[in-house]
Amino acid sequence: MAVAAQPKRTIVGVELVRLMAEEGRRIFTLEEARKLAPKVGIQQAYLPEVLQLLSQGGWISGVKRGLYSLSGPFTGGSPVHEFEIASALVPHCAISHWSALHYHNLTEQIPRKVFATTTKDTWVPYVRGGGSKGGYPVGKTRYQFIRVIPERFFGFEKVWIGEARIQMTDPERTLLDGLAMPQYFGGFGEILNALDLHQEKLNLEKIIGYALRMDIAVAKRLGWLLEKRGISLSKLERLVKVRCLHFQKLDPSRPANGPYHKRWMIQENLPGKDTH
Repeated sequence: MAVAAQPKRTIVGVELVRLMAEEGRRIFTLEEARKLAPKVGIQQAYLPEVLQLLSQGGWISGVKRGLYSLSGPFTGGSPVHEFEIASALVPHCAISHWSALHYHNLTEQIPRKVFATTTKDTWVPYVRGGGSKGGYPVGKTRYQFIRVIPERFFGFEKVWIGEARIQMTDPERTLLDGLAMPQYFGGFGEILNALDLHQEKLNLEKIIGYALRMDIAVAKRLGWLLEKRGISLSKLERLVKVRCLHFQKLDPSRPANGPYHKRWMIQENLPGKDTH
């Protein structure tokens, strides 16, 4: 690229960014850039060079190959949020787990990753050679996508994050995800604390209905926890009736130690419980 051509291509590149912002495309694809490039006088052959210059100048940031986010003054005073990026990385997803718990003010712990749920038939980005265990890195943030069967992809609400409308698990679904996978929440203790914080606002019918659509272990853990928090058995009848042939660990992340609770078919393997 001729040095003399760089300023001109940067100028038309900034006009491209301005046009993206005017159309509300805070995150855009290479294909979208190709469609708009002729409107600001960018030839298709030079578009990759223009995007590279924009990235070097801090006008845009690369999200993944062929996907970019706006930065600088054209974001409308509201920088592109991590949740927007997660939703662009995997459009068929919902912000969930520890990220949703923090959004709903049910924990003071700030997650070190952005967590989102998607379905098992959805492709998620990964780091070549490193798998996806550590999450997919974009800038200084890692994105962890947890895949579930399509039948368990439910329990969402739409929320505004800055200027973006984001799909998020609601508090009841978030709490149940914690009963199923506490490793994505910083531990089972975070879920116990979150349940206490949300108990007065808890939609009992909703969370029981959700639990019955998930697995047996989640239903039984929920029943045990709600009874311990003073919910009458008459309101928990649907959970009591769930057939369970084997005792389930209360905390799935801990060893199978502790006393057994026959009504809920739960092994109370919390710290400090005696081994039975």
